[in-house]
Amino acid sequence: MEAPPRPTSPLRLSRAFWRDERFIQIAIQILFLALVIWVGSVALRNMLTSLRQQGLALGFDFLNSGAGFDISDALIAYSSSDTFARALQVGLLNTVVVSLLGIVLATLLGIVVGVARLSSNWLVNRMAWVFVEIMRNVPLLVLLVFIYTAFFLKLPRARQAVNIGPVYLSNRGVAVPWGEPTDTWSLYMSVLVGALIAGALVGFAMHRWQEQSGRPRPLVWFSLLTIAVIAMVGWVALPQPPLILSYPEIAGFNFQGGRVLSPEFMALLIGLVLYTAGFIGEVVRAGIQAVPKGQVEAARALGLTPSRTLRLVVFPQALRLIIPPITNQYLNLTKNSTLAVAIGYPDLFAVSGTIINQTGRAVEMIAVVMAVYLILSLLTSLIMNWYNRRVRLVER
Repeated sequence: MEAPPRPTSPLRLSRAFWRDERFIQIAIQILFLALVIWVGSVALRNMLTSLRQQGLALGFDFLNSGAGFDISDALIAYSSSDTFARALQVGLLNTVVVSLLGIVLATLLGIVVGVARLSSNWLVNRMAWVFVEIMRNVPLLVLLVFIYTAFFLKLPRARQAVNIGPVYLSNRGVAVPWGEPTDTWSLYMSVLVGALIAGALVGFAMHRWQEQSGRPRPLVWFSLLTIAVIAMVGWVALPQPPLILSYPEIAGFNFQGGRVLSPEFMALLIGLVLYTAGFIGEVVRAGIQAVPKGQVEAARALGLTPSRTLRLVVFPQALRLIIPPITNQYLNLTKNSTLAVAIGYPDLFAVSGTIINQTGRAVEMIAVVMAVYLILSLLTSLIMNWYNRRVRLVER
C-alpha cells in the first residue's frame, strides 16, 4: 500500500528570510531611506545647476564683505562699514534677547493668568478667561501690527512725551534709566564670573552633603545667596561703582541719557508675551486641576492657608504636568519672533533678508537661519528636559 504524501511543514516555509517580519521591516526602512537620499540628491543637483547657470557658487566668503546698511536696534557696536557676519551677530543677539525676555515675562504672566482662571472671585476669573480667549484666537501677526500701529506710533512726540516717574513714553520708544559702565566694569565682570563659580561649587558641596546625611537642604537658595553676597562685596570693595545709573531727559527732539527702547522692540516683546501667556495660562490651569483634590484637602487639614497650599503642595506637583507642554510654548515663542520683520525690528530673520537682497545668496542665508533656530530650539529643549527630569515623580 502506497503511503500518502507528507504535507509541507509551515515551519520549513517560515525559515525563508524574505518571509521574516524583521527582514521586511528593515528592508522597508532601507528602501525609504534610499528614496529620501535619491530625492535629496536630485534636488541638490537641480539647485547647483540653477546656481551655476546664474554664475553663482555655494560658499560663505561673502560674509567677510562690507554690509553697507545700518541697523537701528544694535545691542553691540555696529556700523554700515562692518561685515555681513557682524550684521548677523547683531540680528542673532536681538533674537536671543527678545526670546529670553519673552520667555521669562510670558511665564510669569501665564502663571498669574492660570491661577486667576481658578479664582473664586467672579470678576478675576472672567477677566482671565477673556484674556485667554482673545490671545488664543487672535493671530500673532495681527496682534503685533495692532500694538505697533495703534499704540506706540500714536504716542506723542519726544517733546510731549508721557512721563511716568523716570520713564518717558513717546513715538520714539520707551526711555528708561540705564546703567553706564565705568572703568571698573571689566574688573567687576571677573568678580561676577568668580561668584558664579563659587555658587556652583557651594551647590555641588551641599548636594554631596545632602546625599551623605539624608537631610534635604535648599540647594538653589544656598547657591544664589553665595552669588549675591560675593557680587555685593565686590561692588562695595571696588574703588568706583562699576555702573552709574543714567536717567533719560528730554533734549530737543530726542532723549539724552538712559536708554531708549525702540517702538519695534517693545511692540514685539509685548506681543510675544501677551500671546504666549494666553497659552501658558491654560497649561498652568490644566496642570493645577490635574492635582488630586485629596492633596488640597490634606493641606487644609494641616492648617495651611490657600496661598501656602498652592505654593507648597499643589504647584510643585503640577509642575510635572506643566513642563512638557510649556516647553512647546517656549519653542513657539522663539520661532514666532521671526514675525518681527512685519514691524521692522531687525532680528536674525530680518537681517538675513536684507543680506539676501544685497548679495543674492538666498541658499546660504536661509541655511544659516535654519541652523540657528534649530540650535536655539535644541538648547531650549535640552534645558527644559533636564529640569523635567529633576522634578518628575519617581515611582518605586
